[in-house]
Amino acid sequence: MKRLKQRSPAFLGFFILTLSCCAVAAAPSSPDWTERFPPHHIAGNIYYVGTKGLASFLITTPAGHILINSNLESTVPMVRDSVEKLGFRFSDIKILLISHAHFDHAAGSAQIKKITGARYMVMDADVAEIESGGKTDFQYGNSPDAHFPSARVDRVLHDRDEVTLGGTVLTAHLTPGHTPGCTTWTLNVVEGGKTLHVVIVGSPNVNPGYKLVGNAAYPKIAQDYEAEFKVLKSLPCDIFLGAHGSYYGMETKFAALKPGGANPFVDPDGYKNYVADREQAFNIEFRKQSALKK
Repeated sequence: MKRLKQRSPAFLGFFILTLSCCAVAAAPSSPDWTERFPPHHIAGNIYYVGTKGLASFLITTPAGHILINSNLESTVPMVRDSVEKLGFRFSDIKILLISHAHFDHAAGSAQIKKITGARYMVMDADVAEIESGGKTDFQYGNSPDAHFPSARVDRVLHDRDEVTLGGTVLTAHLTPGHTPGCTTWTLNVVEGGKTLHVVIVGSPNVNPGYKLVGNAAYPKIAQDYEAEFKVLKSLPCDIFLGAHGSYYGMETKFAALKPGGANPFVDPDGYKNYVADREQAFNIEFRKQSALKK
């Protein structure tokens, strides 16, 4: 047997670094994404119909309903069951929206469009990812486990566009960074005779492996995150919701629901604290990556 030539530690370090740079980014996942969670009323005409780990919101109107986030292909039947357990018809969903173009929030969209005929509306900078099934994603485009069935977008949205149905008006706020077209939705509801501002956060999180400095695939990612936090801090918020229930402490708040009691989802301070925490996490990661580039 031919004896292999011994390599220096420096060469091995370079080899490992090269492999890590060429590795396919692993898509995030969690067991609670496919775990059932009781559907429930949040406030006004907003209902939770997602799983334990992936939030979906049903907004009901006399002219049909709006669904925010289709989630995974495998969880579409769970979302449908939740809608029907609340006494609504899944087929009455007329508009489908998402928080951002990642598979955990958009993989079920093609299936839901087929079942309901809903019009699919997506922020302009996320349309390519949706219509390519995730293959053009700046981080996960080369990761097959992050791909999903492509779906045709029926209406391309732009920052501050309104989506209206049956007297309900939602505003799409571009809050980029997590994806280029990440969208935070706002609407008002009336609860106990009082108008409440609802904010459904798209995502302010920096995923593991995101390059905030020198990202050739998304050169202005850091500036986009900074713009996102500026928008989030400007929004009036009484009821704080998000693309994952963990953003707003869904399980704790659901457990606190009591007939005739105060609505635990009314949490303006929780919103401010969450945004501040996520902005701090971004700044720490950005400074760390910037220091490594020097």
